Amino acid sequence: MRILLDECVNPRVREAFRGHEVRTVVQMGWGGITNGKLLALAQEEFDVLVTLDQNIEYQLNMRKVKLGLLVVKVPDNKIKFYEPIFSEMLEAAEKLSAGQVLRVTSPLL
Repeated sequence: MRILLDECVNPRVREAFRGHEVRTVVQMGWGGITNGKLLALAQEEFDVLVTLDQNIEYQLNMRKVKLGLLVVKVPDNKIKFYEPIFSEMLEAAEKLSAGQVLRVTSPLL
């Protein structure tokens, strides 16, 4: 599976997706672009976008999006807040299909 980490996601989160191809928005040279353009680019090369943007699904017509969206909610962007939910994030990403949105929330919230 090909996974893209939004620029708002700590890049060390790639550790949650071992065995999968993981890139960041910055690595792709897509930093600073709007959500609509980002999704247009991402859906051509990735299966899942991982983001902290809690409103992204409401800004887009998800029925037309050709990738899954994993929305994560953590109290802070430090890796220690993601680590307790690594297995949930991996499981959710592996279940996602195109146009679907799944959410994983830290138990610390």
